[in-house]
Amino acid sequence: MSDKSQRIIRVFPETATINHHNHLAIAGCDTIELAESFGTPLYVFDETTLRNKCREYTREFNRVYSDVTVAYACKAYANPALVTVLHEEGLWLDAVSGGEMNIARFAGFPPEKVLFHGNNKTQDELEFALDWSIGRVVVDNFREMGLLQNLAAKRQRIQQVLLRLSPEVDPHTHSHTTTGVLDSKFGFPISTGQAEEAIAIAIRSSNLRLAGLHFHLGSPLFEVEPYEQAIKIVLEFASRISRNYDFTLDELDVGGGFAVQYLAEKPAPPASAYAEVIARSILELTSQLDMPLPRLIIEPGRAIIGQAGIALYRAGGNKTIQGVRKYVFVDGGMGDNIRPPLYDARYEAMVANKAASAPEEKVTIAGKFCESGDILIRDIDLPAIQDGDIIAVPVCGAYCLAMSSNYNAYLKPAVILVSEGQAKLMRRRETYADLVRQDLF
Repeated sequence: MSDKSQRIIRVFPETATINHHNHLAIAGCDTIELAESFGTPLYVFDETTLRNKCREYTREFNRVYSDVTVAYACKAYANPALVTVLHEEGLWLDAVSGGEMNIARFAGFPPEKVLFHGNNKTQDELEFALDWSIGRVVVDNFREMGLLQNLAAKRQRIQQVLLRLSPEVDPHTHSHTTTGVLDSKFGFPISTGQAEEAIAIAIRSSNLRLAGLHFHLGSPLFEVEPYEQAIKIVLEFASRISRNYDFTLDELDVGGGFAVQYLAEKPAPPASAYAEVIARSILELTSQLDMPLPRLIIEPGRAIIGQAGIALYRAGGNKTIQGVRKYVFVDGGMGDNIRPPLYDARYEAMVANKAASAPEEKVTIAGKFCESGDILIRDIDLPAIQDGDIIAVPVCGAYCLAMSSNYNAYLKPAVILVSEGQAKLMRRRETYADLVRQDLF
């Protein structure tokens, strides 16, 4: 095995190996055989990695804090089969739309273990949540609070809510994924007085029960210090508010944003590092402020699903520009993974049918879409690539499929779950008939 193969195999799913055919295998399944059986592009999820990540976050946070709820952030990617696995592992869900709630309902997920987020929840979505008896609604603004109170009153229902706050902490991540600063569309700012006003309204609302407070700083956070800063701001605010209002902080939701390792040379903090800083901050501050310990809620999404998923593409044509670069074209791209053009995201790659081979050339992996910005990976050293080779891109479990589109009338790829040498189709590939099914002529 080449040195590069040894380095990057670590960012693939935990069950990744290189078999005697020099092929990449996941959970004992040869990826070349998977590509032949299910076609490409193909998204492959490893059940072992998924379950182990659920257990790791549950274990590490429970090790340092007495009352923890781990709620998977569905926006990373939600599918009925995956949601079923998450339920089996004891996780809650964090949904941000009626569609995500419906996936959970379709999978038979218990509604009392679902939190509903969003900065502009519609009346239909709130009615869906109430009629489904959802566990928590995370209220994001004044309009929503009034609407939710009226809808709950009509149903003679008391709805538990968390208030989303903006602690105004910069998490030092991409501007498109920073959410806890003052200039954000999310949450009630603390410094402007709106957070205190929201608490006063929530307490007076006859059909809302204010269970606690929520914040989310952004994603992915490779530093742990922003959590410490935000917890201090929010708990000091909660302590002050509790003296002025009939309010006890029963639950504190610190959001997610935990990073994963995309590149061989850029490791992410382990779950234990996040757990220790978050738990220590809460334990120390509640003691100083003479506050009871709240239930801690965390919302990992990428950290649970990211490493579990890989994308398989088939190489097609190529283009060499002497003295500039060589492009290798694949049969997917920004339609199934918009992250590189949107967030400047960077990935590793492996030629799956030459998995242990040493690099021979520097290439740029480009997609098939009619956009110059449709570049998956720029300037990566790989073995020589021929037409028909299978290129595997790791850490594609989060936000790739969730943000996929039908741009250029692209057919969204098939999705499979692999475990112990078996592959199960979780979502079939779209067809041309699917593209026009909703159109009227």
